[in-house]
Amino acid sequence: MELFKLRGELKGSQSLILGLVGFVIMIAVWWLVAEMLAIERPVIKGFDTKLESSIGKDPVKHQIYLDSIARVDSLNFANATEFEKVYPLFPTPLQVVQSFPDLIQNDDLLKQTRRSVWLNIQGYFWALLIAIPIGFLIGLYPLFRGLFSKQIDALRFLPLTALTAMFIIWFGIDDEMKIAFLAFGILVYLLPVVAQRIYEVKDVYLKTVFTLGATDWQTIKNVYIPSVMSRLMDDIRVLTAISWTYIIIAELLNRQGGIGSLMYIKARQGQIEKVFAGLIVIIIIGFLQDQIFKFIDKRLFPHKYVNTKPMGMQESQYGILLVLGGVLLVILLKMLLPNAGWIMSSLLPVLLIGGVLFILFGEFKIYQNKTANV
Repeated sequence: MELFKLRGELKGSQSLILGLVGFVIMIAVWWLVAEMLAIERPVIKGFDTKLESSIGKDPVKHQIYLDSIARVDSLNFANATEFEKVYPLFPTPLQVVQSFPDLIQNDDLLKQTRRSVWLNIQGYFWALLIAIPIGFLIGLYPLFRGLFSKQIDALRFLPLTALTAMFIIWFGIDDEMKIAFLAFGILVYLLPVVAQRIYEVKDVYLKTVFTLGATDWQTIKNVYIPSVMSRLMDDIRVLTAISWTYIIIAELLNRQGGIGSLMYIKARQGQIEKVFAGLIVIIIIGFLQDQIFKFIDKRLFPHKYVNTKPMGMQESQYGILLVLGGVLLVILLKMLLPNAGWIMSSLLPVLLIGGVLFILFGEFKIYQNKTANV
């Protein structure tokens, strides 16, 4: 009965098997709910139930088409001899999977997803750039803490969705507004957390560096920054989900593109299976983001993980910093030179490839050292 032991540990094989069984159960429940909510309607002669491709992306034409089907349904239902099962509220998993080729080919799913991810990265950049320095000032110095800590804590209670009109007034309706909205949505949560993490630095470390005669700057550099940033990585990972919530809201304000805008259009057209497909894409991206943050956390702050500090760490650290620095550099250049398309097409790939090579080299050395120690 080890599986029911409080806080028990699973073996590798048990975790894999239970994960697969849980996934099958989830799919089965999903399919069951879809079948329960399905309805039967008469087969309508003279209408093509897959007319979406010829209708195009115009939600008005699609709604006219659905209204015409509804009218024919009401007239012919009593005399119908053939029926078909439809899923207007909850699609089956098979329908969702089958919708991906059309989304990729006709709705530019990859392009829309890339646009949303790029907006997300820029919002994160500005939130971190503002939250970390201000949070350190408030957390470290009593003057700033007394002046602004109460106001910073109160920001968490702002209804951000109610401020969308103000962001439109301040930044317009283009991508600048969406980035600002996303950055502010992350900032109001991250800023109080930075200050709180400073309060949580253990006194034993501060007393140790004080005994060694460290200056204030040395204390900040060698104690506060490593301790706070190592804890802050966990908070940034949690905020990944919140950031996707706000980016979808921002994309709905001015539907110039993005996965949120695409999902809204498909919902208006009644293509629920494509809405579910978009949700799955967001979940996958969020999972990948979380794994990337976890990988960076392990490589930059190995002291948080028991017996996982590997040799060869230096190369991995350089690679991670090169990738992050490349992304930040491109964002800054994009702001200064908004019409310079060569930034994304040439500079960013070079920096990313260089960073990935450094990371792979460091990971290879880690693997060699682990193999040699076995």
